[in-house]
Amino acid sequence: MNTSVILYYQKLKIMIIQWKGVMPAVTTQFNENDELDLQLFRKNIHAQLDAGVHGIVLGGTLGEASTLTDEERRILTRETVELVEDRVPVLMNIAEQTTVAAIALVKTAEEDGAKGLMMLPPMRYKASDEEVVEYFKAVANSTSLPIMIYNNPVDYKIEVTLDMFETLLESCPNIQAVKESTRDTTNIARIKNRFGDRLAIMCGVDTLALESLLIGADGWVAGLVDAFPAETVAIYELQKAGRIKESLAIYRWFMPLLELDIHTKLVQYIKLASTHTNIGSEYVRAPRLVLKGDERVRVTKIIEDALAVRPVLPDYKNLSILV
Repeated sequence: MNTSVILYYQKLKIMIIQWKGVMPAVTTQFNENDELDLQLFRKNIHAQLDAGVHGIVLGGTLGEASTLTDEERRILTRETVELVEDRVPVLMNIAEQTTVAAIALVKTAEEDGAKGLMMLPPMRYKASDEEVVEYFKAVANSTSLPIMIYNNPVDYKIEVTLDMFETLLESCPNIQAVKESTRDTTNIARIKNRFGDRLAIMCGVDTLALESLLIGADGWVAGLVDAFPAETVAIYELQKAGRIKESLAIYRWFMPLLELDIHTKLVQYIKLASTHTNIGSEYVRAPRLVLKGDERVRVTKIIEDALAVRPVLPDYKNLSILV
């Protein structure tokens, strides 16, 4: 985020987030009794922080948000806020069917200490462009929290177009970023050409992350980071430092794992991966089921094959002093 954009927000007395780096869309940990496993959840959050992530996103698809009760969401938010101790921003995802419900969730997230929001268009109903814009405006105007719009027409069937963003940015200064998941990397150039640094871009597709960063994305809302935090942050930091060859080598090694993020069972796949790195369990909440049979064998082989040749990472946290 450049100085002019920061000054713009400061002049309007708008809260800002440094939209950059790796922000894991974290999983929700359950135990065998289908209860929150807060001890394992904390272990994963600590692993993310130790790896050097730049933010934490709660309540997304990987967090199995649609299966959580309101109280469970609040518990997870408070736990995360306490754990991060303001080292990085904690964001709550908003994926609701009605404007009223979305505004209510925003209020509780703010009360519980969230520093920002990720927002999907209205769920289930395929709203028109005007309805989507009015939904985002109503929710954004109900809070001072910074907002990242999640633009994923592939999975959620609604695209937030550049014209829609134009309208939103004119009236909602706290809309500051987009999670770019259209799977069209040229959209990054379109956004930069249209809005400059006014709208930060966070790549939302693991298999397009390095390409997106190299052509202008500011960061990466990641999935496989839940199992491999250090490798994910290393890719970001190395490319940022201009050490593209090293970043690319890790990225190529990572690709078979990253492809687990673009499957309908991404939750089960990534949770299984996290069991192999000892920072998560594979318990999921029904109607999801734990993997079994040939599918489990296939995914396990992908994970084990990658671990067998897991790269030794450079000291990516101190690149400024490396030769």
